[in-house]
Amino acid sequence: MRTKFNPRTGQIQAVDLHCSLSSGAGGSVYPAHPQYVALKRFYPQFDVRLGKSQVLCTGKLKPTARSIDYTFKLRHKIGMRPRVNIIDPILTRNFKDEKIPHVYPMNELCLYYPKYQEFNDTKLLSDYIIPWTSLWLYHYENWHITGDWEGGGKHPN
Repeated sequence: MRTKFNPRTGQIQAVDLHCSLSSGAGGSVYPAHPQYVALKRFYPQFDVRLGKSQVLCTGKLKPTARSIDYTFKLRHKIGMRPRVNIIDPILTRNFKDEKIPHVYPMNELCLYYPKYQEFNDTKLLSDYIIPWTSLWLYHYENWHITGDWEGGGKHPN
């Protein structure tokens, strides 16, 4: 199952597509260039840049039709954990004045538990990190409304 961005609704949707990229199949590592190509292919509205062994991506996500636009920045150096920050609007505490759940220092989003290897360099950022960022934002908005984090997960402390 893959995902794609619907510019009409501003939402990420699940679709059944097969990627024709040659790397990554059978557990091999995706270097920076195929990650770059996949992001450009599936999210052409994002600003994606290729550096030496790294990919930088900025764009807007809207988790639901009633959501606001969130501008994010994704930095991924091959061999390291992808780093995602919401740069606009600034993330805030909820009405209970609770700290934002599932973030690392500097409000870097905690999208998965690294120990479980839910994401590694054999997987595409476009298939995992972008949809997980949208899902995190969905739970963040609900947390602001209800005061309860419904996104589950385990955060490494």
